[in-house]
Amino acid sequence: MTRIAAGADHAGVQLKDVLVSHLRELGHEVVDCGTSSTDRVDYPDYGEAVAREVAGGEAELGLCVCGTGIGIAMAANKVPGVRAATVHDVTSARLTREHNDANVICMGERLIGAEAAREALDAFLGASFEQGRHVSRVAKIDALLPKEETAQ
Repeated sequence: MTRIAAGADHAGVQLKDVLVSHLRELGHEVVDCGTSSTDRVDYPDYGEAVAREVAGGEAELGLCVCGTGIGIAMAANKVPGVRAATVHDVTSARLTREHNDANVICMGERLIGAEAAREALDAFLGASFEQGRHVSRVAKIDALLPKEETAQ
C-alpha cells in the first residue's frame, strides 16, 4: 500500500484523525505529523511537515486538513516538489490527481463532512496522473521560481 503523511492544525485535527483511521483500515501506512489536540497551533507548521515528508520521499502522498484547507495548502505548496490542492468533493479530488498530478490533498474540516471527505480521499487515492496534454502544464508549475529568485 501507500505511505501517506498526514497533518492538521487545531481546526482540522478531528477530520484528520477520522481520515487517518480510514487510511489505516485500508492498509496504508500513515505518518502522522500532528497535531493531536484542539489546542491552538499554526497551520503552516503542519502543512510544511507533511510537504517535507512528501518532497523528501519519506511519504508518497500527503493529506492536510485545516479549517478551510486553503491555508495549509498554501503552506505545503511552498515546499519544492509538492503540488497540494484543496478539494471539496470526489470530482475535485479525482481531477487534481488526473490533471495536476497533485501529491498532497487538502481539506477543510469546516467545509466538508467526514463521509464526503472519506469519499474524496478514496477518489484521490484511486486516481492517477493522465499524462498527455497535462505533462507540459505540470512541468510549468514545477519550473516556477519564487519571486526573489526571478529578480536576480
